[in-house]
Order: sequence, then C-alpha cells, then structure tokens
Amino acid sequence: MRIGITYDLKSDAPPPAGAPDDYQEEFDSPTTVEAVAAVLRGLGHEVVKLGDGRGLLRRLLSDPPDFVFNFAEGQGVGRSREARVPAVLEMLDIPYTGSDPLTLAVTLDKDCAKRLVESAGVNVPRSFVVKPGDDLDELAARARLPYTAIVKPAWEGSSKGIRGRCVVDDAEGCIAAVERLRKDHAQPILVEEYIQGEELTVGIVGNAPPRVVGVLRVVPQLPTDRFVYSLEVKRDWRRQVRYECPPRLAAGELEAVEQAALQAYRTLGCRDVARVDFRLRDGVPYFLEVNPLPGLNPESGDLVILAGLAGWTYEELIRGVFEAALDRHAAKFQPTAAT
Repeated sequence: MRIGITYDLKSDAPPPAGAPDDYQEEFDSPTTVEAVAAVLRGLGHEVVKLGDGRGLLRRLLSDPPDFVFNFAEGQGVGRSREARVPAVLEMLDIPYTGSDPLTLAVTLDKDCAKRLVESAGVNVPRSFVVKPGDDLDELAARARLPYTAIVKPAWEGSSKGIRGRCVVDDAEGCIAAVERLRKDHAQPILVEEYIQGEELTVGIVGNAPPRVVGVLRVVPQLPTDRFVYSLEVKRDWRRQVRYECPPRLAAGELEAVEQAALQAYRTLGCRDVARVDFRLRDGVPYFLEVNPLPGLNPESGDLVILAGLAGWTYEELIRGVFEAALDRHAAKFQPTAAT
C-alpha cells in the first residue's frame, strides 16, 4: 500500500513580527516524521511525505496515495485548523488515520469540548470564556472569582500560552493574564477553575472497543502547591518532572479516571487514538481537554512516553493507530468478487 504522511514542520525561519515564541510549538521535526515513516515502511508499505498546505493539495490531486497517516496540526489561528486536512481527504475519498473534521474542530475548542463532555456526566472545572471583543472593564465584575483560576488560550494545544503565571487568585490577576494572552493569541481566552490535584493523562488507542494504553501521572521534581504542566515545564521535562505509569493511585481512583477518559473519547467522537487530560481532586477526575492528534515524537511525546512505560514499543504504538484506522476502512480494501 502507498501511504502518505501529512504533518506540519517547524521552520528555521525567524518568527513573523509580533508572533509569540510558542507559535510553532505544536509542529513536528523531521525526526518525528521519519520515525513514523520508518514504522510504516517496516510494515511493508511505500511511504510518501506529503506535508500540509498548498503543496499537499497539489500532491493529493496529481498523485493521491492509497491511505494517509495524518498528524497535521494546521497553520494559522482558528478552531478548525486541525480539521482542514481530514476534510480535504474526505472530499477526495482518501482514507486516513485519526478523528474526523468535526471531532478535530470540537476538541481544539476547549470550552466546546468541556461542555459536551460535561453533558455525558464527566466532571469539568467551572469556567467562562473571554471573547476578543469583550471589554476588560466589564470583565472585572465577572473575574471576581470564587476560586483560584488558570487562564489559557481557548483554541490551542501543546500548552501554547500556558505558563506558571497563568494561575490567578483575583480580578486584577485575571485581567492581567487575559491582556497578556490577547497580545499573543488572537482568539478567545478561557478562564478556568484551577483544580488542585494530580496531573494525569490517559492514552487511548482503537475503536471497537477503544482501549486504555495507560494512565500517566506527571509529578513535579520540586514539590509545589500550584503545579502547572506549563510550556516551560514541557520544554525542560527531563529536569522538571518525573512520570509514573501506572500512577500511584488507589484502584478506585484509577478506574474512575480510565472510565472518564473512555467516556470523553466516545462522547467527542474520537477515533483510532487520543490523549485525554485530567486533574484528580479528592478522588474525582476533572476533564481538562483531549488531544486527538497527540505528539508522536519518539523521545518526548507524552503519549509515546506513556506507552513506553506501559510496555509498548514505539513501533507497536504507531502500528496500533494505523491498524485501528485500517479496520475502520476494511470494506474499502476488500477485493471485489470476480464477475
């Protein structure tokens, strides 16, 4: 089979004027692209690196592959940017790995995803959204929080915009955080209750049924009352955190987290693979977000680290995602009966 890989690469070019230093944080390196390609070649397939954008469109139209392994994040700003590649592939009737356009759009919008997951009975932190046109003077009244909050961009992944100073206790701190994020991220800002508790992420692969690969607990190396799995921490994860999989939790707590993750996965329509993030407080898991395009860097991707600690090789993880997608499209590849 001829398999195309879709992705966005980090550029060595200087960032655009006014862009934040994390504007390419979700994008991948050639190392990650080649690691995925090597696994697929090892399964006996021909691999074509397609990338994203206009070049991808030209390649798909002129010489379409049989199948696509997709982890393109989409460029620019907008809650539908991750949905663009799958939408094009569906229009051209090219099967692909991962979730469909609707799920990718819904999950990138943190507030929208939380509302849907909450409707399915999963606990979520209290929150409200500050839209780009909202008056900050009027925000002061809303921001008199009855809880400690964390302020974050509403349509980003990979902890873009999330720093340690995003945790706030009062209206003044909230407004200052919103102002900082508005300068860097042209999108709504989510003000969310900060859940004091364990930082957990759940890896899920498959569809019928989906299965939990493992639950990863992120533990700061230096104890702190307000740990945030922030951009600074993720960029220096080897020194700042340690990972536990399985986590040191009571059996009932672990089961509650796994069931909440599977419920979120199903409710949001995830397919083939996702990573679901939680905070655990007093034995109760609170859903934060889901990433249906989890990072696949062979050394630093949270899902990859989680899978490795759970006993999966990198090859087994990529193959598991690919085979889950193939199973969904089995009918397309069945030989037709001779007439």
